[in-house]
Amino acid sequence: MIDRATVEKILDATEIVDVISDFVTLRRRGANYIACCPFHNEKTPSFSVSPSKGIFKCFGCGKAGSAVTFVMEHEQMTYPEALKYLARKYGIEVHEQEESEEDTADRLKRESMIAVSEFASKFYADALFNTAEGHSVGLSYFRQKRGFSDETIRKFGLGWSPSGRAFAGEPAAATLPRTALQNGYKAEYLLSTGLCYEHGGELVDKFRERVIFPIHSLSGRVIAFGGRTLREDKTVAKYLNSPESDIYHKSRSLYGIYFAKSAIAREQKCYLVEGYTDVISMHQAGIENVTASSGTSLTTDQIRLIKRFTNNVTVLYDGDAAGIKASLRGINMLLEEGMIIKVVLLPDGEDPDSFARSHTRQEILDFLSEHETDFIEFKYDLLSSAIEHDPIRKAELIRDIIDTIAVIPDQIARSVYVEQCAQRLGMKEDVLFAEVARVRRRRIESGQFEQRRREEAAARRAVAEDAVRAADAEDVQASAGSPSLAEAAMNPVPLLDPVERELIYYLLKFGEYSLTFDESKTYGAEAPLLRITVAEYISAQLQDDDLELQNPLYRRIYRMYFSFRGQLLEEDSSEAGRDPEVLQGRILRQFVNCQDPQVSVAVVDITEAKYVINVKEYLKSQIPERNTIDKNVPKAVLVYKLKYVEHSCAQLMETIGRSEDEMQQQEAMHHLKLLLQIKNVLIKDLNRV
Repeated sequence: MIDRATVEKILDATEIVDVISDFVTLRRRGANYIACCPFHNEKTPSFSVSPSKGIFKCFGCGKAGSAVTFVMEHEQMTYPEALKYLARKYGIEVHEQEESEEDTADRLKRESMIAVSEFASKFYADALFNTAEGHSVGLSYFRQKRGFSDETIRKFGLGWSPSGRAFAGEPAAATLPRTALQNGYKAEYLLSTGLCYEHGGELVDKFRERVIFPIHSLSGRVIAFGGRTLREDKTVAKYLNSPESDIYHKSRSLYGIYFAKSAIAREQKCYLVEGYTDVISMHQAGIENVTASSGTSLTTDQIRLIKRFTNNVTVLYDGDAAGIKASLRGINMLLEEGMIIKVVLLPDGEDPDSFARSHTRQEILDFLSEHETDFIEFKYDLLSSAIEHDPIRKAELIRDIIDTIAVIPDQIARSVYVEQCAQRLGMKEDVLFAEVARVRRRRIESGQFEQRRREEAAARRAVAEDAVRAADAEDVQASAGSPSLAEAAMNPVPLLDPVERELIYYLLKFGEYSLTFDESKTYGAEAPLLRITVAEYISAQLQDDDLELQNPLYRRIYRMYFSFRGQLLEEDSSEAGRDPEVLQGRILRQFVNCQDPQVSVAVVDITEAKYVINVKEYLKSQIPERNTIDKNVPKAVLVYKLKYVEHSCAQLMETIGRSEDEMQQQEAMHHLKLLLQIKNVLIKDLNRV
């Protein structure tokens, strides 16, 4: 692989006119050069080369790109071969990059950490069944106290960590450190995984004399452990967990996800509980689409892990005050990620573990079905007991519910919840819609949308890096599989293609330039009254309504834009590096010279429209396009949203026509009614532009 510094050196040295002149006779026309296209037969020149932009484009056959793309197409070379060709032409030495010693050492370390973790898991499981101490203390706890069957115990790999002392007349069982070292595992990996610590020059098992709960990755590899003491000593921590390490990131792991993922995908629902035993007891009762946040506060990464398999989550917590607070904390985070959530509070004094052990599978499912409620009903029932005659408390409750509705990314879902909230609270829908819009506008103005986009991009990179580092093929397949299925399902939509192309045009041409909004002119109910870049505005507006481009190529260009932007700003965050014209040019250069010729051609094709000589085009050319983006970009976004709604309406009409299920038809009709209301709002907003 050619290192990045060398690639940059080659691209800097390359002159596109010089390169193409080796194959085609070019003639100057104004600032550009023209020729008959070398890629198709023609008599009138339609092949144009722009030395200032470093691109070529044929307006006849559509071929376009950079000097690298031209060499690839004309000489049938791969991207690395074309770079090497240009390097030879300009006398540049090519440095190929291989895995460094440091990279190799990091990879081997992670592999060794996983190996020692899996060895420890087998050791603990064996100690549970095959040592006197494990059998008498650990196994009896799982069997008698928790009611786990041997099949369940073996399924989850539950274990026991020997104390290292004699027990009931039996000699002391071997400890993990001693056994691991005897089997050739190194002390450094026992320490780096957090399985052991040093004391008096010796390794000591961190989990000694505890029952063990192995924590598995999405692919089933053991990456961490939880240990519970069975002592009554209050000075001893009830639970100990593995520390963060190169193979275990607590905020990105869910207990039981490996055992639950198939059932979650099959049932299209995930029951979210709190602890290890909650998950295990529910599985044993026959309900397998259950996972836990392992006793910690729910994180965004954990929610996204669930989202790979389903958008439907039922939060199932204890019926006590702590359980209620935990439910409230997680609701907004789940909604913000676009999840459809329900909440179930178990009877007071019960938790999922005890409830599952005292009821049959059908009884549990019936209870959950009867008692699960959406967050509006849940919050209202929870907080409304003392508000009927207290207008101030009622206003606070309404604001609390509105703040929760406002985080929902999907515009249609927000509309449904506003309608429901208005009915439940006896409020006018218009008032609630206006309040939701105000809250969302405040979030845009505060930069929360742009920050969230950056966090999501960073999270995706982190997940990908972890998968590669762990050399875990199944994890890679799981993380990449779901998005590819989604992308395969999203084909270009004729109604949307032109408006999606227009959004990409403004992103590529003016993404880093600022829009300025006049306080007397807002485009869309939630437009920010501030200066914001075109890229930030488009990103916020699409994310605001949970919209994604349907054309796979445009969607790829959209994602690459923000990736390139982030890389370039990371390399040069100075004021000069953030200059709109400079940054926009550098981003466009990245596209034109990118490794994917399809993207390169599309970008040139979108940004370099063929000049048409007519009065309308002449008059337009007299006003710099840069001066019109304050109006044109918001208008393009509104048109895109309107076309998206029209497309959704057409799909619903087809559903109504095909379906013979009366309930499904009614649901589709209700959905259609909401879409038509949204359509009317968008048309009004467009008339104001």
